[in-house]
Amino acid sequence: MSVAAESPSPSLSSLSEDDDFADILDAELELASAADSASPGEPPGSPSDDEEEEEDLVVELDAVGQGSNKRRRVEEHHQDQGTATRPEEDAIGSVKDAEIKKCPPHPGYFGGLCFRCGKGQDEEDVPGVAFGYIHKGLRLGTSEMDRLRGSEVKNLLRERKLVLILDLDHTLINSTRLHDISAAEMDLGIQSAASKNDPDGSLFTLQGMHMLTKLRPFVRKFLEEASSMFELYIYTMGDKAYAVEIAKLLDPGNVYFDSKVISNSDCTQRHQKGLDVVLGADSVAVILDDTEYVWQKHKENLILMERYHYFAASCRQFGFSNQSLSEMMQDERESDGALATILDVLKRIHTIFFDSGVETALSSRDVRQVIKMVRQEVLQGCKLVFSRVFPSDCNPQDQIMWKMAEQLGAVCCSELDPSVTHVVAVHAGTEKARWAAVSKKFLLHPRWIEACNYRWRRQPEEDFPVPGLKEDKGKEKVTEDATCN
Repeated sequence: MSVAAESPSPSLSSLSEDDDFADILDAELELASAADSASPGEPPGSPSDDEEEEEDLVVELDAVGQGSNKRRRVEEHHQDQGTATRPEEDAIGSVKDAEIKKCPPHPGYFGGLCFRCGKGQDEEDVPGVAFGYIHKGLRLGTSEMDRLRGSEVKNLLRERKLVLILDLDHTLINSTRLHDISAAEMDLGIQSAASKNDPDGSLFTLQGMHMLTKLRPFVRKFLEEASSMFELYIYTMGDKAYAVEIAKLLDPGNVYFDSKVISNSDCTQRHQKGLDVVLGADSVAVILDDTEYVWQKHKENLILMERYHYFAASCRQFGFSNQSLSEMMQDERESDGALATILDVLKRIHTIFFDSGVETALSSRDVRQVIKMVRQEVLQGCKLVFSRVFPSDCNPQDQIMWKMAEQLGAVCCSELDPSVTHVVAVHAGTEKARWAAVSKKFLLHPRWIEACNYRWRRQPEEDFPVPGLKEDKGKEKVTEDATCN
């Protein structure tokens, strides 16, 4: 039975220099299928069920490519674990004894059978993680996942690659249901344009799903260049059928993702995404997603993406009343849009991680530290004071904007002094805002910090002005009494 019976095999890195997990798992699953295929209605004189299962396992080991590399790989795989499987033994009992030494614990199950010894799964054997996106019915135990992740990291680093987890909606694409298309979009003929399904275009109709999908500008070039530095995964909270259809649009040649398409049915925790279903260690994983709260356990791996709102329904969903890009017949620029910007960031992270001048061994490096370091360079040298930005009953140090600025490398404080470089305010009439104007300091809106966070570089301060008071002359200045800073 092939791992790719229902979906393509994952293009995971090999477990040893010449062997890969897909091949070994494929061979071991064939063992499990042999044990599973034993028919109950055999003629008189046939072996007992236990003997038949043992014999099938031996026969299948010989049948997995007699004299082939796959059989050698399975044998070497078990030898690496300290107990050799010897299918050429004359006595079936010898093989059985060897299997007993290895199980339990069982490394994993396929179709309810341990893919090492063929034993059926009972309630006590449930712990582990299901990897249904690799193949339906596949579950791996904790120790086996740890072993595979260790091997995966070793081989990724040998290839000078990291792991990149990609969200779909509002990160790489924007989708809308047909019944949510606005009147303006209908008048512009957006549905007719999408129905053409030009493979070189960016607007598509998802047949059977009554949806339109727009690819984010630069996404094809992004995937092409990112794939040379990263092993790519899709990870979406959408359902499986939707994820697979989008993967076909993004990767029609099945070059980048293979079967590494993870959907909501693969999550191990409700409304949360986790790296526990990714066969790559946390220390080499980078995440691109527009939603932070779904990655509660992996915020250090996350690069937060600016949301892509192409359709009117997407704007309405997030409370924007302005016209959508589709209604204005506009789009992000490929040259300096969100994906082009983040690609430059990923290149820098990759370069720093694999810097040969660093004494630390590759196996001891952690991409989370690299992400943190690159992020802190954005506002390095800036000292910020906030004015009328936070509610009066709060601790400013606990506020998202304050934390975001610090993560970007800025120093945040509550009191004014000559070393302050920026005053962040929502109104130009506050005392601190007036001080900034008199002292020739930057006075800007909080959106500046958000833009720096999305763009990973310091943005021009003049692009984020603070609105002033109307008829300011002769009026009483706005006090800081209603604020906490």
